[in-house]
Amino acid sequence: MQGVPVGDIAEKYGTPFFVYDSQVLADTFHGLDEVLPSGVDILFSLKANPNISVCSFLGRQGAGAEVSSAVELMTALRAGIDPDDIIFLGPGKTEADLSACVATGIHAVVCESLPEVRLLDEVAAAAGAGPVPVLLRVNPGFTSKGSGLSMGGKPRQFGMDEDVVRAAGDELGALRHIEVKGFHAYMGTRFLNHQDVVDNTARILAMAEHLAKDLGVPLRTVDFGGGLGVAYFENESGIDIAGLGDGMRDPVAGFRDRHPECRVIMELGRFLTADAGTYVTRALYVKESMGETFVIADGGTNHHMAAVGIGSFVKRNFPIRNLDRPGAPPDGTYTVTGPLCTPNDTVVKKAKLPEVRPGDLLGIERSGAYGPTASPGLFLSHGYPAEILVHRGRPLLVRERDTPEDLLAPQRLAPLDETP
Repeated sequence: MQGVPVGDIAEKYGTPFFVYDSQVLADTFHGLDEVLPSGVDILFSLKANPNISVCSFLGRQGAGAEVSSAVELMTALRAGIDPDDIIFLGPGKTEADLSACVATGIHAVVCESLPEVRLLDEVAAAAGAGPVPVLLRVNPGFTSKGSGLSMGGKPRQFGMDEDVVRAAGDELGALRHIEVKGFHAYMGTRFLNHQDVVDNTARILAMAEHLAKDLGVPLRTVDFGGGLGVAYFENESGIDIAGLGDGMRDPVAGFRDRHPECRVIMELGRFLTADAGTYVTRALYVKESMGETFVIADGGTNHHMAAVGIGSFVKRNFPIRNLDRPGAPPDGTYTVTGPLCTPNDTVVKKAKLPEVRPGDLLGIERSGAYGPTASPGLFLSHGYPAEILVHRGRPLLVRERDTPEDLLAPQRLAPLDETP
């Protein structure tokens, strides 16, 4: 990675670990930014990878931040993201979350229900602030195609149904400490066909125009989501970025001509970080069971739950390499499992690999998104792994590995022998 042998990183920091390539992060961001129509701002969804250094690096490339918790908001701010380039969304915001948004002065709070809008109005009034900018998250009446997880056209805990928003004009107009400045819609995730994203964008922009007219509010910001996919599996092809840029040009340009003061946002998480990351785990044992060869590794789904195939009907393998035998031909199939006491701890199943021996390093590729952030790191008390960012040919430790003391420090031994 950038000329740094992964074995050297393993020797210095131990295994397992996640390692991120800053050059791939930069190339991915700029490759997309350069083809998108003028005026489309890219926000990084921290849920995909909330590492503060990853966020900071993407911020330096020009990305804003989409956050969904108070800690993600703190992360974005400490990473150097300008508050005016941050939006906060999520269906379960607490009063403390809303207070943090008000105090920070972010670009907008994305409200997902009318009760949330009312609570935000109360929080802003108590703080003597306002009007606080709000985007209404809309669950559109139309559905999308080509998504690994569709968000529109069906009952969801996210956002408000389009007809509910359309009928809320009087209620919204009576609130004095918030200002509806636009709309947010997110149609799905893992889109690999660029035309599906183009169609969604055009329909969301049109919906925003109609809703703004019906509610009598100005359009200052529209977030049309994103959901660009990554080709993890065999027989998948990555999204055509050039085609995406060409297809979006007309709908975005026409919208901006009609609404020159409106900020247009695209939010992305997986797409920006997945290709940059590799999960590195070490083979501990190699054994056979009823004709199947198993590699027991020191890390597994406790760190990389996405590799289980959550959200897929069929378990498919992430790309995997034996890092100790680069370029060697496969000598058989191996099922790679982790250290957990569950049969579900299977990272890849019957993958074709060069010979795997105890001590070999295995690299699960395209692992820069939804690794530690979406995994049961406390299962069996193994804790979370180290994270390393390779930047300009230097491996930089950007998250220390959990130690036993880290895991035990928050716990308290109850005085069970004391008499009440």
